[in-house]
Amino acid sequence: MARLRRQGDLVDVLPGVYSVPAARDEENVRLAALARWAPEAVLTGSTAARMTYWPTLSGSEVECALRWAREPRPGFRFSRRRVPPELVVERNGFVVTDPSLTALDLAARTGGEAIDRVLRTRTATLDSLWEAFALTGGRSGNTDRRAVLVDSRDQPWSTAERLAHRLLRAAALTGWRANHPVTIDGQNYFLDIAFTAARLVVEIDGRLHEDDDDLFESDRWRQNALVLEGWTVLRFTWRMLEDHPEDFVERVRRASRSIRSASRAARP
Repeated sequence: MARLRRQGDLVDVLPGVYSVPAARDEENVRLAALARWAPEAVLTGSTAARMTYWPTLSGSEVECALRWAREPRPGFRFSRRRVPPELVVERNGFVVTDPSLTALDLAARTGGEAIDRVLRTRTATLDSLWEAFALTGGRSGNTDRRAVLVDSRDQPWSTAERLAHRLLRAAALTGWRANHPVTIDGQNYFLDIAFTAARLVVEIDGRLHEDDDDLFESDRWRQNALVLEGWTVLRFTWRMLEDHPEDFVERVRRASRSIRSASRAARP
């Protein structure tokens, strides 16, 4: 082993754990090395997210929690931390933080995006996020995490939806629900923002709606189905919310008033 290391045929991944040079930076190799070196480690952060609810999340380091402090190693991010056993799950032979705690951990870095995604994938609920927060009190960054959780009270599924919710709350517009489920002709839909009494839908289009042809087309089928079922549909983009928040609020308010007026006029 010593000779192979001297020759450069083997390189350290972790103390006492080696690989061939070409494989050292591969995540699966780092994970295998960590399992040999510290089998009690709990995968956290972006590593846990990739293994649970966010497989496309980028990250070059393997993040994990250990029972005692360790010297930094290239390609790894160690934290000395006890993870409550209620907040761990097993994935592919590894112990990882569950989606609720993982989203909370990432919220300190990414703001609401990690929580929006975990809610959208329905791998965690707002209640489970608050439970994870209660079980991990006293941590650095918890003030920010609490603020993001409070801001998530209407359970947004995207950054754009989160902004729309803030604008509606600030304008004191009530009577709406986020991601409201409806079934039309056997097809299930989740309406971004629904004023159910008025049968008014506010749809928030992110960048994917512009770039993905299939999504663009499916949205039109969805909108047609809603209109035929008697819903009024308003559509807004992220840029419209960001650049013209007052116009967004005013158009929603006007649509709601118009529908109520038409409903009163139709009564015998």
